[in-house]
Amino acid sequence: MNVPSFTYLRPADLPEACGLLAEYGPEARVLAGGTDLIVTMKHRRMTPRYLVDLKKIPGLDYIEYEAGAGLRIGALATIEEVKAALPVRKFYPVLHQAAAYMATVAIRNRATLMGNICNGSPSAETAPALIVLGAAVRVAGPGGGRMVLVEDFMTGPGQTVLDRGEIAVEVFVPEQPAGSAAAYEKFSLRRMDVALVGAAALVVPDGPAVGDVKIALSAVAPTPIRAKAAEEILRGKVPDSALIEAAARAAAASSRPISDVRARADLRRERVETLTDQVLRLAMRAAKMGVV
Repeated sequence: MNVPSFTYLRPADLPEACGLLAEYGPEARVLAGGTDLIVTMKHRRMTPRYLVDLKKIPGLDYIEYEAGAGLRIGALATIEEVKAALPVRKFYPVLHQAAAYMATVAIRNRATLMGNICNGSPSAETAPALIVLGAAVRVAGPGGGRMVLVEDFMTGPGQTVLDRGEIAVEVFVPEQPAGSAAAYEKFSLRRMDVALVGAAALVVPDGPAVGDVKIALSAVAPTPIRAKAAEEILRGKVPDSALIEAAARAAAASSRPISDVRARADLRRERVETLTDQVLRLAMRAAKMGVV
């Protein structure tokens, strides 16, 4: 299956890239890793007339950590590079875990973290981890720069908040609260397959109680979502099995899965409950909260 014809553009810097995207509008797409875009073009689900390749632009492949500030990941950093980066493994293990669960090594060596978010997929592998970590996307464009939380970045299947001429150039992950811990798990036919359901949880202990908590789900709504009703059940309380199970049920109730060729909606909703229970317990154990 051939890729439809297109004009290949390779800007030398960000202003030029933004200018090309502004000029050609919806007829142009950004090319970074290309692991999703090229497949989509082959299947004629997307047929852009112009591809704007970012790979010639210097300085977009970084992964940098500053104590007290946080983690910065450039638009061209690959999933495999994120997975292998020592600061990610040491300070953001939930992101390392999500990256490790994504696809095959060959794909991870080309696919970028930014592309995984900008693709706008409801099942974006890294989205739940980034959401519970409070990560944000730095956007550059003709009107200047802005920051958008990953939680708000995707607006629908294949859709994001990016306006004409804008490029997502960096993922920023803030320093995490002292004592916090997070976990990610997914349900799929094989570990390398796209998630049928993904779930991540982050807990911040306050003595024996849950001081704060975030729960994020993927592949069960038009975009990755926070399970805020489930969070409220736990926040400020000393957790036990009954409380965790109640939160997991609330997470399942807040999901809006569809049935498709990969899984039925009712199966997805059941897995939301199971995975939420699992990641909450894993996070609480890692935070030394004594939950079985």
